[in-house]
Amino acid sequence: MWLELDILRQLHAADQHFHLQIALRCTQQHVVLFGPSGAGKSLTLRAIAGLLQPDAGHIRLHGRTLYDGKAGINLPPQQRRVGYVFQDYALFPHLTVRQNVAFALHRGWLNPLRGKRHGQVEHWLQALRIDHLGDMYPQQISGGQRQRTALARALVTQPQVLLLDEPFAALDHDLRKHLRQELEAVLDASGIPLLLITHDPEDVTMFGQQVVHLAQGTVCV
Repeated sequence: MWLELDILRQLHAADQHFHLQIALRCTQQHVVLFGPSGAGKSLTLRAIAGLLQPDAGHIRLHGRTLYDGKAGINLPPQQRRVGYVFQDYALFPHLTVRQNVAFALHRGWLNPLRGKRHGQVEHWLQALRIDHLGDMYPQQISGGQRQRTALARALVTQPQVLLLDEPFAALDHDLRKHLRQELEAVLDASGIPLLLITHDPEDVTMFGQQVVHLAQGTVCV
């Protein structure tokens, strides 16, 4: 079991209320959280990544505690060793592809230098076949190339888990099929476990070694 979490979070916005109560044990290398929009899938990923603090419970990754409400432990995102690819990719428009990937390794207030090369960055640019795009900006490349850039940025830090939030939703059918195969090859080569959220049955078929169904903020049994 590489991921164990049992969390509770109450969310309030205007007159709306959402109760998130998720217990999850990841025993397979590739795990899919499957369910409709509003089920709590993205909130669960954000909690694992440290972008949403639960009200109570715990999160453990490879036996290391990321969050424990009773013990007062809540590691910041940069200490969690989690690679996160957002649904909209969240690339910086003013940075090149190479700088976007290097940003994950960067410390300090200044952006990565445009002309600087880093071994790990170049490795993932080549592995994902976007090394020829290194000096281009996100608005100059295709949706599939932006997705590869976001994936390279997530992988360059050598994370202990890769979290993907609806990674193929914005792509056309043929490109989704191609990038699923590319992602599977990258995961097999790197050995990094995957937690993917989707409402697409084809993602479940491709990556669902373990499938967890979510609805209305909880796991369906």
